[in-house]
Amino acid sequence: MKNCVFALDIGTQSVTGILLKQYNNSYKVIDFCIRQHKERSMLDGQIQNVIQVADVILEVKEELEKNYGPLKKVCVAAAGRALKTVQAEKTISIHEQPIQTLEEVKHLEISAVQNALIELTKNDKQQFAHYHCVGYSVLHYKLDGDKIGSFIDQTGEEATVEIIATFLPKVVVESLLAALERANLTIAALTLEPIAAIHVLVPESMRRLNVALIDIGAGTSDIAISNNGTVVAYGMVPTAGDEITEAISDHYLLDFKVAEETKRKVINEQQTTVHNILGVEYTITYDELVPELLDSVDQIAHSLANEIRLLNGKAPQAIMLIGGGSLTPKIDEKIASYLQMPTNRVAVRGIEAIQQLEKDESLPTGPDFVTPIGIAISATQNPLQYITVYVNGKVTFMFETKQLTVGDSLIQAGIDMNTYYGKIGLAAIVTVNGETITLRGEYGEPPKIYVNGKRTSVDHNISSGDKIVIQKGKDGKQPNVTIGELVDINKEIPFYYNNEKYYLTSSYVVNGQEVDPTYIVQDNDDIVIRTVETIHDFLHMMNDKQFQKPKFFSVIVNDQTIEIKEGNPTVLLNDKAAKLSTPIRENDVLSIEHAKKVTVKTLLHQLHKPNSFSIKVTFNGKPVELKQQLISIQRHNELLKEDTELQHGDILTLTEKKVRPFIFQDIFRHVDINLTNKTGTYHLYCNNELIGFHDEIKHGDELNIKWK
Repeated sequence: MKNCVFALDIGTQSVTGILLKQYNNSYKVIDFCIRQHKERSMLDGQIQNVIQVADVILEVKEELEKNYGPLKKVCVAAAGRALKTVQAEKTISIHEQPIQTLEEVKHLEISAVQNALIELTKNDKQQFAHYHCVGYSVLHYKLDGDKIGSFIDQTGEEATVEIIATFLPKVVVESLLAALERANLTIAALTLEPIAAIHVLVPESMRRLNVALIDIGAGTSDIAISNNGTVVAYGMVPTAGDEITEAISDHYLLDFKVAEETKRKVINEQQTTVHNILGVEYTITYDELVPELLDSVDQIAHSLANEIRLLNGKAPQAIMLIGGGSLTPKIDEKIASYLQMPTNRVAVRGIEAIQQLEKDESLPTGPDFVTPIGIAISATQNPLQYITVYVNGKVTFMFETKQLTVGDSLIQAGIDMNTYYGKIGLAAIVTVNGETITLRGEYGEPPKIYVNGKRTSVDHNISSGDKIVIQKGKDGKQPNVTIGELVDINKEIPFYYNNEKYYLTSSYVVNGQEVDPTYIVQDNDDIVIRTVETIHDFLHMMNDKQFQKPKFFSVIVNDQTIEIKEGNPTVLLNDKAAKLSTPIRENDVLSIEHAKKVTVKTLLHQLHKPNSFSIKVTFNGKPVELKQQLISIQRHNELLKEDTELQHGDILTLTEKKVRPFIFQDIFRHVDINLTNKTGTYHLYCNNELIGFHDEIKHGDELNIKWK
């Protein structure tokens, strides 16, 4: 028929065929036909037996052909329950290299999707080419583990993006094509079941709202979510109406098909009468049945609420329920409760909610006919198509569920974005004054992307036949750092040393050779930085040129080390004695007072020991000083005099003597007596009193000798 669309909804329990005619901007159902599967040839929306499914399709086709003539082409939907949803993340280091562009964020997102695909193929033991990514959503951006709104110009250690990606197995489409071919049909248009339903119930004008559509079928429940003007996520829960049927079958001992029929009659007609496998007759009412189903209903609602939170990150603004399973008692209330939503925000919707459809009393009412009509309308308006692009010369087939981008093609081609980033330059490891320092290499450049020879980005839209080239970014270089950049260089500070002008500065020695601050640091360099700040630093630097670092002058006396200060040089700063640890300031005057000569007398003075004992007397009117040596000092058996110079490290033996009284006779060792012309006898006087040779004399005595 002219302007007539033939569509098939190939479900788990039945196949629905529909003839739809378009009138300008509206559609009218001309006819429809429903046939149940004779065997369980479909499982969770996936064709298990192509021949059996093809036979049912052929029955539907031939029934409609009786009144409307041959049907050659058909609009169909790939089962939404075949979609694979995977959550994954990708973390990169941003230490000293913050993310600066949205392009870098997109690269990170694509890497996360790539991880999702790797995880999916690892679990299913398939190859990348066996799946098509039909969309992804960002769940969270994280900086060092904390959620953040944007990565741009943020500083930290690690950036992580968490995504949820949806994939469609290629085998789903291939088995569908095989069944249609056996029924002598070719595909006029292809869509996805959740896309078909949300397309007719949530038109584009409503997709700015955050709405979740749940198609509760027999084996599984499909979920599609709209937000910000588009469909943002798809999902599937492997629980649906069959769980309710099994609960009825178990409770009343009914065959599965009888239990399914019982469920439908009780829900639609409020009661029915059945015979169980033992022949016992039951009359089952709605009020009796509902309490027996609540546990199963609760489990389904809980699973659906959890999946919606995972896909959407929160409860949506509203939820629409379609499919035969949406008529399950209390399912809407349970879902609203688990998502903490008002009950009136969760509603069952039937074909009456399809705005583009002309209403007809001959059409079945309720929610289970929405998907077949949706397939007919959306497959015509927004058919899925395969496109072929070339990624680095490799033919890549893509399932066009939306406007495809370069990023989508890279995912489908199995391109690992990480391998196309330039590698970070090799680090250099050096030692600075004995401390190991690692100098990072430069970061590599991001990859370059071209579409048909023109430079572009990952979010650039692509078309069939496009030639996409991704080139590896340049590797980063090794670090190019000077010593001056590696360490702080002190400014030169003038001061004076021994009346000459000097400057406090730093010297740099690399591998034993002195270099200037512009030297480029190399891997394994051993760097010594000598920074002059104190008097000690300066004198140490001058060690090889003018000044010998001062040492403590000491000798060993009777096995005891004696330090002699006069033997050390004195450091003067601005004419005052200073410690070697004293810092040098601008325009300070530094000088060295060299060590004095050290003698035995210096040592005895240091030890507070007098070398001799003496008294003064007068003899015949002339002053005379009498001395006794109290200490003797030997150096290697050499008896030293008081003015003998000592050397650093001398080993000395000191012997002390006791003081004895002086007698008159001692005077003759210190005076000369001329005995020429002297005859007769003589007398000795002390203070004008007669005294003998061995009599004691004291300090200040007046001594005389008189001749007769």
